[in-house]
Amino acid sequence: MGSQKIIVLDTSAFIAGFIPFAAEYCAYSVPDVEHELKDGLTVARFQAAVETGKIKILTPITHFVEWVREASKETGDRVYLSEADLNVLALAAQLKKEGYSSTVVTDDYAMQNVATKLGINFTSLATLGIKYHLTWLIYCPACRRKYPSDYKHKNCEVCGTRLKRKPQNKSPVK
Repeated sequence: MGSQKIIVLDTSAFIAGFIPFAAEYCAYSVPDVEHELKDGLTVARFQAAVETGKIKILTPITHFVEWVREASKETGDRVYLSEADLNVLALAAQLKKEGYSSTVVTDDYAMQNVATKLGINFTSLATLGIKYHLTWLIYCPACRRKYPSDYKHKNCEVCGTRLKRKPQNKSPVK
């Protein structure tokens, strides 16, 4: 266990054209990723990888999904993550807990931020990846009201203006 490197692929990995055919790692993803793929070629690439056994599709245990959901609320990234994103991170956390060396392949900065908080390795394909782990502050640019990082609405409850976010705390990613 843990000797073979495991990668967990999110939607952006397939959109970027990543094809998991190398033998030095075992590739995983979650069922929700296929539902997020829109382009016919990208869907075909995903399905071919599944059918040839180059990628295994697993649904993570609920406990890990809830753990990732809570962590994403704490960082302020929750509203920016889809169910597929949460499940990809949860699967990586689950595989890590089982003793495997697990890396998430994603270009999504919110996913990278939450992965850093959870101690999950990540790599990006089309972007440089994050340099800092951020905790976000959600605020109203009009009336300056501040909201908790897990606030679910997009508009200010006082004046109705669309909310923004800015980094509250940042620490370098190792």
